[in-house]
Amino acid sequence: MVDAIAMPGLQNLLNEARAKLRQAGIADPALDCRLLAERATGLSAIELLTQPNCPVSEEMAAVFDNLIDRRAAGESVHRILGIREFYGLKLAMPEGTLEPRPDTECLVELVLPEARRFVEELGECRVLDLGTGTGAIALALLSEVPEATAVGVDIAEAPIAAACKNALDLGFDARFEAVLSNWYENVTGRFHIIVANPPYIVSEIIETLAADVRDHDPRIALDGGEDGLDAYRKIAGGARRFLCSNGVLAVETGYDQKRSVEALFAHEGFVRTGAATDLSGRDRALKFAS
Repeated sequence: MVDAIAMPGLQNLLNEARAKLRQAGIADPALDCRLLAERATGLSAIELLTQPNCPVSEEMAAVFDNLIDRRAAGESVHRILGIREFYGLKLAMPEGTLEPRPDTECLVELVLPEARRFVEELGECRVLDLGTGTGAIALALLSEVPEATAVGVDIAEAPIAAACKNALDLGFDARFEAVLSNWYENVTGRFHIIVANPPYIVSEIIETLAADVRDHDPRIALDGGEDGLDAYRKIAGGARRFLCSNGVLAVETGYDQKRSVEALFAHEGFVRTGAATDLSGRDRALKFAS
């Protein structure tokens, strides 16, 4: 058991931390403090609530202060903890991976009926997840469709390793394969569904993004080029070589990119068959068929 030092108890530390985060403009300082306190002290949420005067060791206090400083500087709680929940799955999120966010779950919802349809009609569904990151989209689909398999593609080693770890931890490793590839470059075979949350931020506005995105998500996963559409051109241009004849293709988009992305895919012979909005009701995902 660690020795407590002569200092304020847990509640005092939490109060000071909440004040620091509030001053830094953090939207929900109480929740963030609780989550970071759980990590620093090893106490559960219930213990934090029922033991407000619990003495804190010097080591624990130092760890907690460091975590709070990181949050005050703009790093997200999930990035600090290295874990992010997505579609009910807990995913490891190491440095070098894009943080999966709740708005992207609408993309899963958009293609999930298609995956189930392919299984019902063909007994299988092969998914290609371009720019897989932590594997969030592919693994969410595998969690809902046991007959499905998926290949997750990414250009960097860190997300490939993260996706493989998450697949293993979730018990999906037998149905998931990660491929190091620049888009379709090292991909083989054909797929019933191609899905992607590509980089779509216009290059010149990246520096204006919130600190948790700008400073901690990998730039390569954000930067969509001069008009934000570079990745969509590559995805649409190469899709036919890897998509089954009756397959579908779905992508996440920026809230103001619906028309431009739809036009780009139409130029490649794809027809929009569905769309989805995010948690704020903004345009966020498009589905296409050839």
